[in-house]
Amino acid sequence: MALPQPASNIEKLKEFDSVPLFMRSLPNPDEHVDDTAINALQSLVHDGTPDEIAHNFKEQGNGYFKGKRYREAVGFYTQAIDAKPEDASLVEALLCNRAACNLELQNYGSVLRDCSKAITQNPECSKAYYRSAHALLSLERPEDALDACVRCLNFDPDNAGVKALRNRVLVAKKSKEEKEKTRLERMSREETEKRRLRVAFKERGLIDLRQSSVSPGNDSKPHFDEDSNATRPSLVLPTFFLYPQYSQSDVVPNFHEDTTFSDQLSNMFPPNAPAPDWDMRREYAIGKLAVYAITHSKRLLKVGMKMTLRDLCNTAKLKDGKPDGLDLRDGYASFVVVPKGKAEQEWVNEFKSSRDRDS
Repeated sequence: MALPQPASNIEKLKEFDSVPLFMRSLPNPDEHVDDTAINALQSLVHDGTPDEIAHNFKEQGNGYFKGKRYREAVGFYTQAIDAKPEDASLVEALLCNRAACNLELQNYGSVLRDCSKAITQNPECSKAYYRSAHALLSLERPEDALDACVRCLNFDPDNAGVKALRNRVLVAKKSKEEKEKTRLERMSREETEKRRLRVAFKERGLIDLRQSSVSPGNDSKPHFDEDSNATRPSLVLPTFFLYPQYSQSDVVPNFHEDTTFSDQLSNMFPPNAPAPDWDMRREYAIGKLAVYAITHSKRLLKVGMKMTLRDLCNTAKLKDGKPDGLDLRDGYASFVVVPKGKAEQEWVNEFKSSRDRDS
């Protein structure tokens, strides 16, 4: 038989909400509640003129605010405002107090709405300008926060709190302006780089095919070798080397266009280094490999080992006088590497057969 579980602290605290002495707020006067104590409290709280009723709720709100129970304080200030007091200074104070609570609760939209209403009541309400500036600063709107501080100091020039806040706002404004300047400069540099790359791609017959906004596995992208000839800088491309025989591949982040394929493959398959685990027959070594490039028009080009990437681009960019070239998929070039001999011929035949079926 399951034993009854003790009530949690939260459940115990909720029970107090039904005890008149500890209630956070009373039901509306038009709600019928079958409790003599609550009905008596309702009649006391709602007894009197609108200003008196609002003042009573304001005092309760002040008590909760001092205890840092801001949500409960908001509830009482709202009930005070809903009582529709006629005293303009009381309405102003209630709006500013509720704004102070919402500022602590980070409800910045509510802060600005209440402060706007308070300023409508009294155009020289320093508290409303101060709390508006605080909220605007928290919303990263330092220009608007500074405007609120300046307007307040125009009629209340000795307000130390607003002066201190204005200094914070000026620092935030300067920081935001510097960040924006840095962002615009970066965007300008990036746009200049994109234009330079478009020109370089066109000169080399490279066709930029953007297939997704996601990088294929690292942050490499086409760029220039700034240490090369300033008038004609060399291009550096991230490159896939594909090994279809074993469904494997390597990524070379920086394939310099003036590097020969022989040198690049020597770096990937050093003569005295152990063979990759997937190279079952130990065929992937310099002198045993053939490299192929596939152009945009599906031409298959066998790449000479002494060719540079620049040489290959120049070879691929025209076919019978018509534009062609190498594809860059998401910024990456790709080449196929197969062992010479039987494996090479099988792959070439399979590629041509597939190409003919698709054409």
